[in-house]
Amino acid sequence: MSRHDLTRELEILIAEDDSGHARLIEKNLRRAGLDNPILRFEDGQDILDFLFCRGEGSKRAPDTPYLLLLDIRMPKVDGIEVLRQLKADPELRRIPVSMLTTTDDPREVARCHELGCSNYIVKPVNYEKFSDAIQQLGIFFNLVQVPEIGDLPAI
Repeated sequence: MSRHDLTRELEILIAEDDSGHARLIEKNLRRAGLDNPILRFEDGQDILDFLFCRGEGSKRAPDTPYLLLLDIRMPKVDGIEVLRQLKADPELRRIPVSMLTTTDDPREVARCHELGCSNYIVKPVNYEKFSDAIQQLGIFFNLVQVPEIGDLPAI
């Protein structure tokens, strides 16, 4: 039995408060050939509640690999704080996090990398360039291997 047969399908989480950007991201991930489940969260508190299994909304499933596209400028809790909390947790820190934001401040880029983001992508202002960037990200996601959240296997 292959590893794929033993695991659940990768789910893509999008934490983005701008509905237009979120639709564009999903559309271009689909254009890149990704048919994975995609869940969208409109603010930082919602994604934290999902990941840490708090509150009344949906909760993450055990043994499911996730990949997070995280905007920095969001209401309630910003993306940097979401990243900090995620990477401070022994299990959740395994989730790859791609920062996807309009902010290209070198200090913010450095801070996100120090906190453990997998990559930092600046959203181009131009629609076509943004679409192309997301499609290329989708092609990359087709190739990336993501660990499940749960207990680490014994070595």
